[in-house]
Amino acid sequence: MRRVFNRMVWSIFLVLSSGLTVYSLIEIQERRAGVYYVDEENKLPDELHPTVEDKKNQLIEEAADEGIDVVITDEVRSIEEQDEIYERGRSREGDIVTNAEGGESYHNYGLAVDFALRTEEGNLSWNTERDGNQNGQADWEEAAEIAKSLGFEWGGDWESFRDYPHLQMDFGLSVRELQNGKRPKAEPLDD
Repeated sequence: MRRVFNRMVWSIFLVLSSGLTVYSLIEIQERRAGVYYVDEENKLPDELHPTVEDKKNQLIEEAADEGIDVVITDEVRSIEEQDEIYERGRSREGDIVTNAEGGESYHNYGLAVDFALRTEEGNLSWNTERDGNQNGQADWEEAAEIAKSLGFEWGGDWESFRDYPHLQMDFGLSVRELQNGKRPKAEPLDD
């Protein structure tokens, strides 16, 4: 306890003596704790973050145990792919499916997936009311609840724009922080 107090006093001294802002101090502490790192090249990933990959696979397995066939329809997107999706319903034909332009989506940083459900006939379905396993609850809601229990944020819970197929893990990082090169470190995976 005394060691924690001494570190806190030392941190306050650093803030006062060197002119660091509280935000900078928190940022230093987070980096020291291993929450994230800064990618100096600010490269976008071409695959899912390891934790997101692991939790995506757990979602598929746990949903299958409930008689629900979850299919991942989208994972990492390039800036160009995101811009193309954003243009649907705006400058291109189709329905608006996102409010995120390129660089504004967690998909661009390997932190999001989209899903659908496969019917018994083998077709993909985005019907959020279908109860294929006939347990009295919509399969889509069941899949979303499993995802949330694994740490995903579900776009169906959003107030301003409900994105029912969307699941993401932000690791406490905003899109702006990701745009500025912050990346979540790989967390130890539970077995």
